[in-house]
Amino acid sequence: MALKDKDGQVVATFSGKWIAISHTVMAYCAFVGALIVGLWLHYHKIVENEFYHYPDEWFPSVSATIGDRYPERSVFMLFIALTSGPRFALVGLWYVLTRRSNSSLPKFVAGVGIFRTLTCGGWTYVTSTDDHDWHDIFMISYLVATLPWTLGCLALSPRNPNALKYRKLFAGSFFATLVPLIYFFIQHKVHRVAGAYTIYAFFEWALVLLDVAFDAVTFIEFQNFEIVVKDNRGISRGSGNKTVSDALLEKEKGKEIGATFSGAFSVFGLIHAAADVYNGFVFWSMLTSLGVCVWYFPLWHMGISGYEALVMCTISPFLLGIKSIRYLVVRYVWFFHLLSLSGLLAFRAEHPVPRLFAVGFGLSMSCLAWAATFFAERSQPRRLEARISAFSIGLIASSIAKFAFWTNNPIWPIMHEANGGWNKTGLGVALVAILISTRSTASTGADLAAPGPATKGFSIFASFGLAGVLFSMHSLLSDSSTMISWVWEGYPVRGPLAVPHGAVTLLAMGVGLTIGLFAPSLSRSWAFYGVGSIGAAILTTRSHWSGYYGGLVLAIYTMAAAPVLITHAARHSPAKAFGLGFLVYNFMVLFHVWVVAYAFVPGGPLVRERTDWVMTAMMLQIGAGIFSVAAQSPAPKNYKGKAAVTAAASRQRSYYLYILAFLELLAIATAYLRFPSYDYTPYHPEEKSITAGIWTIHFSLDNDMWSSEYRMRDLIKELEVDVIGLLESDLQRIIMGNRDTTQFLAEDLGMYVDFGPGPNKHTWGSALLSKFPIVNSTHHLLPSPVGELAPAIEATIDAYGTLVDVFVFHSGQEEDPEDRRLQSLYLAERMKATPRPAILLSYLVIKPGEGNYNTYVGEASGMKDIDPSDWDRWCEYILFKGLKRTGYARVSRDSITDTELQVGKFVVDQPENGNDLIPEEQVPPGLRFPDLFKGYGVRGHRYHVFDEPRYYA
Repeated sequence: MALKDKDGQVVATFSGKWIAISHTVMAYCAFVGALIVGLWLHYHKIVENEFYHYPDEWFPSVSATIGDRYPERSVFMLFIALTSGPRFALVGLWYVLTRRSNSSLPKFVAGVGIFRTLTCGGWTYVTSTDDHDWHDIFMISYLVATLPWTLGCLALSPRNPNALKYRKLFAGSFFATLVPLIYFFIQHKVHRVAGAYTIYAFFEWALVLLDVAFDAVTFIEFQNFEIVVKDNRGISRGSGNKTVSDALLEKEKGKEIGATFSGAFSVFGLIHAAADVYNGFVFWSMLTSLGVCVWYFPLWHMGISGYEALVMCTISPFLLGIKSIRYLVVRYVWFFHLLSLSGLLAFRAEHPVPRLFAVGFGLSMSCLAWAATFFAERSQPRRLEARISAFSIGLIASSIAKFAFWTNNPIWPIMHEANGGWNKTGLGVALVAILISTRSTASTGADLAAPGPATKGFSIFASFGLAGVLFSMHSLLSDSSTMISWVWEGYPVRGPLAVPHGAVTLLAMGVGLTIGLFAPSLSRSWAFYGVGSIGAAILTTRSHWSGYYGGLVLAIYTMAAAPVLITHAARHSPAKAFGLGFLVYNFMVLFHVWVVAYAFVPGGPLVRERTDWVMTAMMLQIGAGIFSVAAQSPAPKNYKGKAAVTAAASRQRSYYLYILAFLELLAIATAYLRFPSYDYTPYHPEEKSITAGIWTIHFSLDNDMWSSEYRMRDLIKELEVDVIGLLESDLQRIIMGNRDTTQFLAEDLGMYVDFGPGPNKHTWGSALLSKFPIVNSTHHLLPSPVGELAPAIEATIDAYGTLVDVFVFHSGQEEDPEDRRLQSLYLAERMKATPRPAILLSYLVIKPGEGNYNTYVGEASGMKDIDPSDWDRWCEYILFKGLKRTGYARVSRDSITDTELQVGKFVVDQPENGNDLIPEEQVPPGLRFPDLFKGYGVRGHRYHVFDEPRYYA
């Protein structure tokens, strides 16, 4: 019978606490029930992983427990389905409990809660067996949404001491558990430590239990609800229900942080901020693309080509020294931003020269427009801060895009649809973003002065500071793996990896920018400058984790100093501050290249191998900027007009921070999705064969100035290469785009990778990719008293249980015979010293049978030539010892690079053989080269010189 009260009819009533109880019980039944059934029926199967089984591993992970096996999978799915109803009700009641008329945060948190519920259903009902990619997408989305859900619930939590205590306990434990979870996962996946996955599994289960427990705390508040649906105590109407975030905002009233996250949320404000950030992303995309486009020309001319002059396109802000031009640019800044899109449209040019000029023109217009924007907004500090935020977050967005696309920016002019480019999409979004965010500036053409005291300090020092911070941002932070490559020293792993630790670099950048926005007094201090200088020194001089920690400190400092230095530069003449700043920055770029390109440029030997000078100059320039900032008196706390705009301006800042937080979560998700599987297998394990290759890849730019990773990947895969040495492979410099081709090749081909020596060792690079685990590796800088440094990798791989040494080596140039002689003696000694079977994959610059050839081949090294009769060689050679050589082939390059791919086949655990050739019919199928490249071949790749592979008895 229906009940009645003074407000109307009530069909039924029950306490809101049952929503929390039912959600908790159903969720725990899903996981614990599946665990019990799995341990009972399939114990040995669910504790087994790709490396170990019982008794080395004795407790299952969550994914193994709730996976594809029947009936535990069905138990889990049943209870998770039953959890969905209480879950939606829990999110709804939480919104009713926490909603307030003056804040949009409760709506945002409720939206996140619904999103988490939907994505939970996604990874539950789409298993990795069904569709691995979508399973991971749903899982990552769920985990990423956990952070804003947890923080949002903490901020909105009613001031109940018990509830707040438990929420902090469970949330703190949850995030603290992530640290050992990641550690033991890496111990299992990378280092293959027996038992590590079992420990990882315990932390994984702890995350599940803590996640559910955090939501179970709603029991405390929900017991004050009676589901009628009616609120008997008025707790949802704001009376007597002050939240933690309310208390914080009251405490912080008038302060920056409190004002930032108060006030009504505007979708249009967020869209405007996103468009602003995308414009910053476009600027950094064009700036980072210029170097790699310019590099193409001296690379193919083997010397100065004349096109290098295009690096000076960035000094266009000098034009702002002309008053009439300054007026036009400031008043119609949107038009110049539109002109800059030629840099994105450049991909439509098939030939390198017009593509380079399109990029140069676009970047010159972008530099002009951004300098004018900073100058024009200087009269409105909050608007200026928004533009600087967009500029800085644009760099982070560019780095994240490169992180997601294996160090290539998808809208670069060296990208197109065939090699993974998103050029059309990027151009379309850029057009919309410009129309949204650059319609006007604060001055509308007038030269309005910055508020506060008169501008002090020297403009030349301000320009030096701008140049230093721009160079630091570009050279070290435009790719998340650059500083990691500086500190990498080979196997075993003793430092960070590009994946997943690139996300840590990106997080450090975000932290630094936040410091710069909220603590400008700290950013402009000499003490913080000293800390940043120490970080730069540690990065330059140390390796492994200690060097990387120095790099993180420098990343934080650079991003924190950027807002202060750009703001101060905007107070001065735009031509002097930004024009001269970009000019000095350009000289730093050349200095940064000269230290390794000294053999090909005028005056190069004077700065040979002086990266320490580059870093010192960079920090001195930033110091000059700090000196100029220190001379400027801080603006008064309450200058005229500030009070009227503080609330709106602070809300505006919050939009940029929301975007920054989203981008950082995207970086974390990318790190998870890109984490390598480390379950690689060679192509023909039944034959115990090793197919080894050597290729000089010309810095991953093909003959038409397109990025060549995809084409390289296809050829390596189709030739079934197990181990390959890549030369001219160090791209971690401004002039090469701060890229790393090996990341894409290793992940796509399923190979372990070692690159080195690093970019701070001043070589053109060498790299080793292997289907076999790399047990140990050492990086060598061979004697080079006159010419360019010769890099080498000496690695030991585990091939079918046999340790085999692989040497990857690039010798000096033809112009330096003494260098090459000393290098041959050094490398021969290293090869002779190893008692293990060995393969040399090399670039030697000799003719067969002449000169240094007899040092590399013969008694001095103990190595044999893969084919002594092949007289038509000059650069690439494959040598070996202690292995049976079964085949050798030379494959044409088409237009990928300027050098062919040479490959050899070997069999381990069999004695060396002679040079007798046999027909292909006598060779086991697993030891034959693919027929695909016979005759005319495919895509311009064919067996050439011999017109077919050679096989040996």
